[in-house]
Amino acid sequence: MTFSLTGKRVYVAGHRGMVGSAIVRRLQSEGSEILTADRSVDLREQQDVRGWFEQNRPDVTVLAAAKVGGILANDRYPAEFLYDNLMIEANVIEASRQAQVEKLLFLGSSCIYPKFADQPIAEDSLLTGPLEPTNEWYAIAKIAGIKLCQAYRHQYGCDYISAMPTNLYGPGDNFDLQSSHVMPALIRKAHEAKLASSESITVWGTGSPKREFLHVDDLADACIHLLKTYSGHQHVNVGYGSDVSILELVELVNEVVGFEGQVEKDFSKPDGTPRKLMDSSRLAAMGWTPRIDLRQGITQTYAHFLDAAGQAGSTSSV
Repeated sequence: MTFSLTGKRVYVAGHRGMVGSAIVRRLQSEGSEILTADRSVDLREQQDVRGWFEQNRPDVTVLAAAKVGGILANDRYPAEFLYDNLMIEANVIEASRQAQVEKLLFLGSSCIYPKFADQPIAEDSLLTGPLEPTNEWYAIAKIAGIKLCQAYRHQYGCDYISAMPTNLYGPGDNFDLQSSHVMPALIRKAHEAKLASSESITVWGTGSPKREFLHVDDLADACIHLLKTYSGHQHVNVGYGSDVSILELVELVNEVVGFEGQVEKDFSKPDGTPRKLMDSSRLAAMGWTPRIDLRQGITQTYAHFLDAAGQAGSTSSV
């Protein structure tokens, strides 16, 4: 099937975030009218969301809005990660149905899969084992979003699809050490250690877990590809296709940033899931592959970090 985005009114929920802003950038070449909601619309509040949809009547919804964070944030704010994400997805999906939106894309996360899922992780691994405890609240909310899209497709015939990206990074990422994911946290740690002429930086755990990383601009391109070419019940993995250990990632980040000190491991901190590599063969069979390699992506992201830090009037914070 082919779904044209030309001339369509496309609502990007979460347009200020890393993913949403990348999708907005990518949509600019599709001939679409891009719709966004200002901060007065609280996506957790049903009345706000329904009122916005009634007034703006989009043709397509891309649901990239979510409360996100790393291991520390998930551990500290479990109720917020579960409640906020459940409310956001339920309100936007139901309001899209009521407004007769033609197509909706829900964005989840690779953390939906069991902690010890077979590698690489295929789509049918969902709900086959216990989740990783350090982010189960977020994962449960995202699983509910997938099932909600499937239920709406089954009961109402809505053309709602879901994509599950792997670990993302790129322009617009969150570099706050208290709430960021591993990639932006490592970039900021390495940068500040370089400025301070530190002898070492510390990473959580053993450094042995392996992770897959996808540049957010590649994800945005995959999302447009799925909107135009896919209509199905099954969610679709979006990954890079290979992974690296956290220690290998630290070494690569240090090279890009220019930090030449040692790497120390804090064994009191958790590792998280031992390995998380997505099986993206379903998406590859649809004709899509990523274009931005890891070193190139980290270099671009570090340049963004420096630009953002300069705009904030400091070279060590954003």
